[in-house]
Amino acid sequence: MKTAVSLLLAFAALSMQGCTKDPIDIVLPDENTETPVNADDSAGASIETDKDDDNVANTTFARTVKVTFSGSSATVTGATADFTVATDGAGVTITNNGSEAVIYELSGTSSDGYFKLYSAKKQEIRLNGLTLTNKKGAAINNQSHKRTFVVVKGANILADGASYTTTPSDEDEKAAFFSEGQLVFSGDGTLTVNATGKAGITSDDYVRFMDAPTVKVTSSAGHGVRGKEAVIVSDGTVDVNVSGTGKKGFSSDTLVYIGGGVTTIKTTGSAGEVDGELTGVAGIKADLRFEMVDGVLNVTSTGTGAKGISGDNVAYFKGGTVTVDVTGANYGASSSGGWGHGGWGGQSTSSSDNSVASKGIKFDGNLYVSGGRVTVKSARHEAIEAKGVIQVTGGELYAYSSDDAINAGGDFTIDGGAVYAQSTGNDGLDANGNFYIKGGIVFALGSGGAELAVDANSEAQKKLYLSGGTVIAVGGLESGASLSQACWSAGTVKANTAYALYDKDGKVLGAFKTPSTGNLTLVLSAPSLDSVKYGVTVSGGTALFNGAYTENATVSGGSGCSLSTYTGGGGMGGGGGRPGWGW
Repeated sequence: MKTAVSLLLAFAALSMQGCTKDPIDIVLPDENTETPVNADDSAGASIETDKDDDNVANTTFARTVKVTFSGSSATVTGATADFTVATDGAGVTITNNGSEAVIYELSGTSSDGYFKLYSAKKQEIRLNGLTLTNKKGAAINNQSHKRTFVVVKGANILADGASYTTTPSDEDEKAAFFSEGQLVFSGDGTLTVNATGKAGITSDDYVRFMDAPTVKVTSSAGHGVRGKEAVIVSDGTVDVNVSGTGKKGFSSDTLVYIGGGVTTIKTTGSAGEVDGELTGVAGIKADLRFEMVDGVLNVTSTGTGAKGISGDNVAYFKGGTVTVDVTGANYGASSSGGWGHGGWGGQSTSSSDNSVASKGIKFDGNLYVSGGRVTVKSARHEAIEAKGVIQVTGGELYAYSSDDAINAGGDFTIDGGAVYAQSTGNDGLDANGNFYIKGGIVFALGSGGAELAVDANSEAQKKLYLSGGTVIAVGGLESGASLSQACWSAGTVKANTAYALYDKDGKVLGAFKTPSTGNLTLVLSAPSLDSVKYGVTVSGGTALFNGAYTENATVSGGSGCSLSTYTGGGGMGGGGGRPGWGW
């Protein structure tokens, strides 16, 4: 029996309020492997990938057919009577009529050629020192619906043409490197794809990166990497740069899964009309499911109306390191300040129904965080938003924004992990439903006045329920909160000051540093919290939130801070100012 991770997603009916699809059945028989299998939605979209089957070493190939490009011509060797070979200058079309799995080794250079393949069997396309440009379409066009291993050896460059003029009417040709079937990349070489006509790499099934190749994709007209059924990164280095209107770095109608490797995505394009529909830009767009399990993911978006990571349904952050930085303005909205590389300013608002907000992470369904480290900055809108519920049970979540730093359309629950959220123009943490803090470490900063550190939707008779965890709230809590764990007011924040929390025996529970502006209500809660000092000296320990909070620290000096029972009721005065962290 093959070892695999199985995912079974069934979806409930649309919510009457939010019209959001929620997963109701998720089966993970074996969490030790990294490849999702059988991810189905209610419309029948599916993923079937298996780690053993995606390992090229587990396939036996009968022969190697070599294609060597040289300027305006190409030569083919190793083909038998089972193959039909057609050449047109440096354009090569091969049809495998036999029953064998075959390696097609491509090498050489041509500025006006292509490789096209028809086959009913799985195959390996070995790129071994290939530089190939097709001025009229895709450089590699794989019309086989079977799994295709792409083994990258040496340095390779592929480029398409600005327009695709020779595509048959009954065939797809959607990218500089296009495949009807699965594309599984491996090897120890480099592949650079420069796309100016359509996408960089596209499969009408899934695209997977494993076994350490370096793949660099630049696309000015289409998506960077698109797998209709999935984009999966298990290993290797993937670097994507997309500049087209409304285009995505990674795009899938179903799943984007990061299980290892280093992935860097940059988008510079703007939102705009694509095929008559207003479309935003995104570093990653996963319609059904996004999952981050391991590895490193860096996403930067600088254009207007951009999202860092987005999807129409659900997101899971289970491990690895994620960094998202969205600095562009909203599309179709005013841009009065906000955070950029020059500093912090005011919040922008939408000025038109035909607008697209720029946000760091945004999902239409639920968002779950159970591990890893996620850091998000957004200049003009929420850093993190889910239209459904947000649940944090582990990991480290870090959000900067000029709007709500983290916003849940439904309930927001923190029951573990470490959450840092700072807004300079709105609430730090905001729930349109109930807000539950049951555990973990929460450091939230609102902008002052009516904009709180932690906000629940009291206007709709929702509440903040605080029953556990360590909470540092600069700017106060939602009025009418249910506080079953003792909660204290420490007066107004002293700017750029180190505080320490102690239990009744004088043991340090934790230490934190305030931002560079004060005059906001400081609210504190922690199990067995008995006293607080400010102006302390902190050393050692384990730092969280870039040094804003330290566990197991050694603390000396300081002055006692007067505490009074806090019952909820918001913050006061002040606001703004990006903190300079560090002790």
